[in-house]
Amino acid sequence: MMGYARDERLALCGVLDEAGPRQPTLCEGWATLDLAAHLVIRERRPDAAVGIVGGPLAAYTRNVQRKLAVRTPYARLVETIRNGPPRLSPMRIADEQVNLVEFFVHNEDVRRARPGWEPRAISRDLADALWHRLRMARFVLRKVPVGVEFARDDEPEPGRPGSPVPARVRITARARTPAVTVTGAPAELTLWALGRTGVARVRLDGSEDAVRALKAATWGA
Repeated sequence: MMGYARDERLALCGVLDEAGPRQPTLCEGWATLDLAAHLVIRERRPDAAVGIVGGPLAAYTRNVQRKLAVRTPYARLVETIRNGPPRLSPMRIADEQVNLVEFFVHNEDVRRARPGWEPRAISRDLADALWHRLRMARFVLRKVPVGVEFARDDEPEPGRPGSPVPARVRITARARTPAVTVTGAPAELTLWALGRTGVARVRLDGSEDAVRALKAATWGA
């Protein structure tokens, strides 16, 4: 397993090790222990992982997660995450596709739950990878009451290398009017799209009513 997903996995495990089992996260109701148990279930318990997204098996998934958190030492949970899914698991084969955003966001769920956090520096290549995956937000935001367009503000203006004036590279996440433009770096847009709106450093542009409606909306992630 190589690539940005692997890097984010290792970074998250380092943050979990440092934090210990009882620190808060941005996942409502979850401490770091609960987050670690969730990630182990996602990769190691396909019978319970089905209920992660809700539905009739959600209660079963919650019960399995609760028991795992109680019965398994925290350090073992983190080491299991660090080692990745079983060798022949589809989750290992498709690691970059299914895990990059998952581990990036959960890394920030731990980091940004701490007082005094600051965004970490990420590479241009990782930013590009996150940007390309933002197209999945079309599904996440499909029920919000206004249109949503993402504008990337960390790109130099084409034809002017090093220009301080950013070129807005755009993705339409929800085609509807009125629309709101959400501007930021790919990492911040990713966090915003997946519901971490309170900590994502983005700017919302649009009519006052449209921006207000978007801020009041909730969506699953």
